[in-house]
Amino acid sequence: MGENIVAIVFFVTGFAALFGIMYIFYTTRNRERLALIEKNADPSILKSEPKGTLKTFVIKLGLLFAGAGLGTLMGSILEQTTSLVHGAAYVSMIFLFAGAGLIASYFLSRKVQNEK
Repeated sequence: MGENIVAIVFFVTGFAALFGIMYIFYTTRNRERLALIEKNADPSILKSEPKGTLKTFVIKLGLLFAGAGLGTLMGSILEQTTSLVHGAAYVSMIFLFAGAGLIASYFLSRKVQNEK
């Protein structure tokens, strides 16, 4: 019985937190826009440029997965050749190579955006 109550409380709390965050975001945005209308300001300042394109997202995702795959391979090699614990070898290599993939994707994305 106690497990069911914990699950219900967790679900309700998560939903309430998500609702609260979205409510605050939209009411704040609405107040900013109303303040701009009252001051006769240019509404184009609210429009932001897209931070990334689909091309940069695909680069980031591809290099992340390639890094994780390479990390899994290196974790297997590390486990076979050293006396490291099974989990430590895999987890450390996956995070190390996935992080390296994300760093590489940052530089490639910056290069792609500079070409435009």
